[in-house]
Amino acid sequence: MSSWVSHLPEGVAYGEVIGHGMNVTELEANPRLDRWFIKDFNREPSLPLEDASLDAAMICVSVQYLQRPVELFTDVARVLKPGAPFIVAFSNRCFPTKAVAIWWALGESGHADLVRLYMGGAGFDEIAVTRLRDGRGSDPLTAVVGRTAPS
Repeated sequence: MSSWVSHLPEGVAYGEVIGHGMNVTELEANPRLDRWFIKDFNREPSLPLEDASLDAAMICVSVQYLQRPVELFTDVARVLKPGAPFIVAFSNRCFPTKAVAIWWALGESGHADLVRLYMGGAGFDEIAVTRLRDGRGSDPLTAVVGRTAPS
């Protein structure tokens, strides 16, 4: 899930970066994307990608908008190679009118547990939570990482 920025580290080369978004103009402006597609995951939570075709997947600051997250995460697992990581990063910022109600009901302390629940429901293993930024001097940033089952 991307826009005009992918939040990928500078100076790191990837074989291919595939983006998803809802806005053609933003995706076209993203220099990190090798290719991209537009799809409303709330209407159809599936990826137009081949089985076991990705080395990793990431959702950055967008999980709070998903209405059918376990269905989408299950499809992410389908397109990942065995043992591949799935990273979901989020902060306490979002568009309040677009976030799902449970995101607001839980508050910041429950967000990581919710994402862990989504991942577990989709069959991910080795799920770990890492606080990347504590919110002092910047927005807090948390990453939840799960892995597909090894082959």
